[in-house]
Amino acid sequence: MRTITLIIIHCSAVRPWQQSSAADIDRWHRERGFQNGIGYHYVVRRDGTVEVGRPLEVIGAHCENHNRHSIGVCYEGGLDAAGKPADTRTEAQKVALRKLLLQLHARFPKAIIAGHNVFNPMKACPCFDAVKEYQGLAVSGERLAVRLK
Repeated sequence: MRTITLIIIHCSAVRPWQQSSAADIDRWHRERGFQNGIGYHYVVRRDGTVEVGRPLEVIGAHCENHNRHSIGVCYEGGLDAAGKPADTRTEAQKVALRKLLLQLHARFPKAIIAGHNVFNPMKACPCFDAVKEYQGLAVSGERLAVRLK
């Protein structure tokens, strides 16, 4: 298994009525020339469903200069109806994303959780402050109750 030091949160940059399943993103990434398809390891849909993208053992293609030691997690959304960056996560997505991050952090306890914009300030992605939102995750008692699949 790769050494994981980062868990990087992304948005798929779609408007509320647009879909971005793992299959959709895989197609888009292949159209852009990604030989291995989807660059993210997980996609969290609006209904809270977590879809698997690339296997964790495979280096992602989601954050330039940080892929080798990171896991890419993308939530469906990130743009408002006008196409402007916005935190469009549903309650179901927030719950599912937190649960996924707890599972990943239990497996990779030294990994730092941050948004894509931390590594590329030119991007709004993930359209919320992931560092602030998840800063207590590693020390949270919630982590102890999580079982990995």
